[in-house]
Amino acid sequence: MDREGFRELLKTRRLNDKQIEASIATAERFEAYLVSLGRQPLAEDAIEFCNTLVQEGQNSYDNFLALARYALFLKNNVILVPILELVDGVEVQPNLYKRVGELYGLQVRDEVFADIGITQLGVPSSAKPFDLFPALDRLIVKVGYDEVEQLLSACLRDLPDKYYLGERKKYKKSANIDAYLEMKRRDFLEELRSCQRDGRLFFSQEITDEVLQYVAEHPETEAGVRDGNLLYITKIPYNAKEYLTETDPTLKRYYACHCPWVRESIKAGNLRMEPVFCNCSAGFSKKPWQVIFGQELKVDVLESALKGHFRCRFAVHLPDDLELA
Repeated sequence: MDREGFRELLKTRRLNDKQIEASIATAERFEAYLVSLGRQPLAEDAIEFCNTLVQEGQNSYDNFLALARYALFLKNNVILVPILELVDGVEVQPNLYKRVGELYGLQVRDEVFADIGITQLGVPSSAKPFDLFPALDRLIVKVGYDEVEQLLSACLRDLPDKYYLGERKKYKKSANIDAYLEMKRRDFLEELRSCQRDGRLFFSQEITDEVLQYVAEHPETEAGVRDGNLLYITKIPYNAKEYLTETDPTLKRYYACHCPWVRESIKAGNLRMEPVFCNCSAGFSKKPWQVIFGQELKVDVLESALKGHFRCRFAVHLPDDLELA
């Protein structure tokens, strides 16, 4: 193992010496496991090692992050992607557990999450829906559909306002919202081109010429297109490369969906899923705009993979007093 090379990468992540040494120790153990296989590692091997950490009670976020960083250091996307998928959105179910208790009381929370509790970090994506959707169904019965929709529209991801302050500054410097949206579309395409040039993943997906062409031809993708006071945003497919060539309807929806709590359920088809949950993703898309305008905004789920569509599309209601020029 190239300890010093990995150490230099870790230094760029603003870790202290203790955190760096702990990350190196975790990576060394991972490296030893991969070498013991006597072959090129597969995605399943990364998942198996992570499962070992879960069984040992070593499934901390820092340990999984160390594994992801080491896979990134090795430039091995085969083992990087499954690790990223294990930690993607890990806060969603625990945050639902917490907010139900805050909004409706501990008794309601305990009844909703009875025999479920809080999902362990590192649980495979295929198992996650069983820790969420039964609780969601119970919550709807307890407090009503509209209440659940409102709760989810605030988004269950950890999204501090500071993440979006840079976008607010860019918006303030733009001539108007349409100029800002045009800039966002250019910047997004350039980010994808940069990923392709450098051989980097965009989050967990490979960027190809076909993906770039798709995004260029669909201006709603990520940045959004305004029509009056409605901003229409379509999510880039979670795995656009596979999505663009897939003909099976179920798998096409699977490749479209970003939600780690939903995606595997679409593929397996073994659990009834309440589409209201997609309001969480809608809340994710409206969050930057709430920071930009400094106020709460409404968002509608127009289409989603969970509803049976082949894309996830939202409408953010912009402020009534929006200045268009």
